[in-house]
Amino acid sequence: MLNLNFFKNIGVPLYLFIYLIIPYSAITQNLKVDFIRNLENSLNEGDLEFIRKNFRYDENQNIPKQFSKIVNDFPDSIWKIKRLKSNIPNKEILRIKVSGKKIFNEEIHKLESNFDYVFSILNGKVDEGTIVNLFTTIRNDHNKIDISFKIPDKVLTGSKYDIDIILNKPLEEVIIAGAIKPYQVNSFFEQEILLEPLPSGGIFKMTRAPSKPGMQIWSGIIAHPEGMITFTKSIDIVDKI
Repeated sequence: MLNLNFFKNIGVPLYLFIYLIIPYSAITQNLKVDFIRNLENSLNEGDLEFIRKNFRYDENQNIPKQFSKIVNDFPDSIWKIKRLKSNIPNKEILRIKVSGKKIFNEEIHKLESNFDYVFSILNGKVDEGTIVNLFTTIRNDHNKIDISFKIPDKVLTGSKYDIDIILNKPLEEVIIAGAIKPYQVNSFFEQEILLEPLPSGGIFKMTRAPSKPGMQIWSGIIAHPEGMITFTKSIDIVDKI
């Protein structure tokens, strides 16, 4: 049985793992196979100096700190990148998958993160980068919890939509706790979520999209006797689909 007293009135820090992408120094206006290969290598090797030299000034201010934290938290992370066909003028799109694990309090925590990175190239450097279609989980349950995440990728401005995180196996006498919380786009790190007992088998929420196009980010946590799962999902808010 889950000891809910342990979770009462505490804040659980969550890292949303919004990963920024490191460019290869010899970028042309068109991506090449070598670019993808060198990008993967630099990310997997944790070349922070490479980051500082190859990002536009505005983005460069935060990248070393953010990337250092990722490397420290999940030093064996594996990055896989492929290029997508872009229908956006003067923009490139990369699909990124990051996986890793770390041992904390003698438990293995596994990271899985998938997102698309949309950017332009200016004077040989990555510029105006935007992360979309983000979905990240960190879990220490050895995949024993049978869980489904039903969160849309895209919704219309001002529309109502559902967020459902469902435990597929009947709970019976098991007690779980959890919570979900919206985030501001610029608040990617070290947020807190207060856990509450969940009387049903998961988190079920109806919400409304903002009235203007942009991005909405949700993060949450499920605490179960088998372990804990934290999750982060971005939703594109658009004026037409």
